[in-house]
Amino acid sequence: MEDLFIRITGDNAIVQGFAAGVVIAVLNLVGALAIVVVPNPSKQLLSGAMGFSAGVMLAASFTSLILPGIELGGLMPVVIGIALGVLFLDRSDAWMPHAHILVSGRFRRDQNPESTARAEGSVLSARFSALVLFIVAITIHNMPEGLAVGVGFGSGETAAALSLMIAIGLQNIPEGLAVSIAARNAGLGGRFYAAFVGIRAGLVEIPLAVLGAAAVTIAEPLLPYAMGFAAGAMLYVVSDEIIPETHASGFERVATFGTMIGLVVMLSLDVSLG
Repeated sequence: MEDLFIRITGDNAIVQGFAAGVVIAVLNLVGALAIVVVPNPSKQLLSGAMGFSAGVMLAASFTSLILPGIELGGLMPVVIGIALGVLFLDRSDAWMPHAHILVSGRFRRDQNPESTARAEGSVLSARFSALVLFIVAITIHNMPEGLAVGVGFGSGETAAALSLMIAIGLQNIPEGLAVSIAARNAGLGGRFYAAFVGIRAGLVEIPLAVLGAAAVTIAEPLLPYAMGFAAGAMLYVVSDEIIPETHASGFERVATFGTMIGLVVMLSLDVSLG
């Protein structure tokens, strides 16, 4: 698989990052469009699927980012990168403010839109604010994944980067579906528009994959910091968003088994391709 990928993309890390970004965005597209075929999946199914995503991201953070980063640059640069990744997501969360968009199928702001509307004198303003918040929330949620894949290819470890690309792509399928469902339930339009919102959320992964690959290719000493940053950001999303949401839907055991399966799948990919 590594040889085939190199024959298609060449050995330029930035081109490889772009190709990988396209792959994971396409798989996000597959998940987002699934709402057209499966408009009302059960919360039990979504909990298991998003648990799978959490397991993949959890394992990938260590096997493809943290441990290779430590081998390249030592512990401290990776720890600093993790701290910066967590801080970035935390501050983004505070700025949005926090939004729950996944398994629960609901979209909630910490500030009630109707209260905001009364304060501003406009219900329309509040709805527009909620719409913008939703788009920003799902965009930020997808950022660490694209960045992680780009950094992986920028590291020059093509086999490990391929396993990361496949794993992130697989977990993008249930994630794309979950975002489309949340968009529809948030009142942002019908099934096709909801699918469009899900697709748009995944497209941010392409430029970030290119950015990640370019950054560490141009400035190689940044690589362990970048790997830590991507890992920290992904771990933040898993801990702060995905796991709490899957456990809030009433199917904690299903979500936990999904997480274990995702973790095993990522470890298997890492061993077989690495």
